[in-house]
Amino acid sequence: MEFFNSGLGRNITFVRPAYFIISGFIGIPNAKYYYVFIFLIFIASVLGNMAVMIVIIFDHSLRSPKYIAVFNLALVDLFGNFALVPKLLDVSLMNHTSIRYNDCLTYLFFCFLSLSMQAFNLVALCYDRLVAIIFPLHYHVRVNQKFMLGLIIFFWVFSVFVVLIAVGLLTRLSFCKSVIIRSYFCDHGPLYRLGCNDVTPSRVISLVLSNLILWIPLIFILASYCALAYALVKITTPKERMKAFKTCISHLLLVAIFYLPMIFVYRFGTVIHPNARITIMSLVSVIPPMLNPIIYVLQTQEIRQSLKKFTQVKSQLKISTVD
Repeated sequence: MEFFNSGLGRNITFVRPAYFIISGFIGIPNAKYYYVFIFLIFIASVLGNMAVMIVIIFDHSLRSPKYIAVFNLALVDLFGNFALVPKLLDVSLMNHTSIRYNDCLTYLFFCFLSLSMQAFNLVALCYDRLVAIIFPLHYHVRVNQKFMLGLIIFFWVFSVFVVLIAVGLLTRLSFCKSVIIRSYFCDHGPLYRLGCNDVTPSRVISLVLSNLILWIPLIFILASYCALAYALVKITTPKERMKAFKTCISHLLLVAIFYLPMIFVYRFGTVIHPNARITIMSLVSVIPPMLNPIIYVLQTQEIRQSLKKFTQVKSQLKISTVD
């Protein structure tokens, strides 16, 4: 208990509320229709990502390091959807706006863990494309299944460690100002700002998280694509150049969908209306997981061919059953 009270004044009692209240939208009539839209996106995302995972599991030709990262991306998208959306719908549609203290911290942990892994998974996919184009002859040596699995496991362990620190620092805060979280879930920033003792450690870890999740991966990805652009210039024939560029299109789309809205909120989050911030961030949470499987199905020839094979096998089974 001394650890929790270390940042409090002598005359301030440490306050750990029994529950928090998630405010959601403020003053918007018929906001429930928006959350019905979120629910439809959630269903599409779950079905799409499950389809991608099933195809990769059963098609042995999709066991390359790239598809290990794609499988993990689909897994992370499913994980993030189930971490965020059910409680979000319970709060918004069922009007169960209160959430217990420990449940709120658990909710925050899983949501931010998913967000971190989405960013790091984009780094893994970027590294795969970087080596495949710049060092094609050494690709199978530098990027093999063991390496990709090790990289993804490292990202999971690192993300769990960092997010646990962020959640742990919240437990030292005394919430004597308010219990209303101005967000659509137990968001870290709005939550630690409710503390009435020293919030500096939580502010620092918030800055660290934003750098780890937003800026450092983005800088690596941008630097990688600068190196890729330089390598593509050296390719003599336009046909080979276009073929190499097409292998990067799906990843570039994922990066743009994930990062552009986040950068906007990070840059203008203090001046835009809370309702606008909630709208943008909630869409960032559900739209990329829905689009990721669509982008990979449309842009990746191997997955399209695998889906065709599954469809043909299913049709043949139906015909044989009828006969």
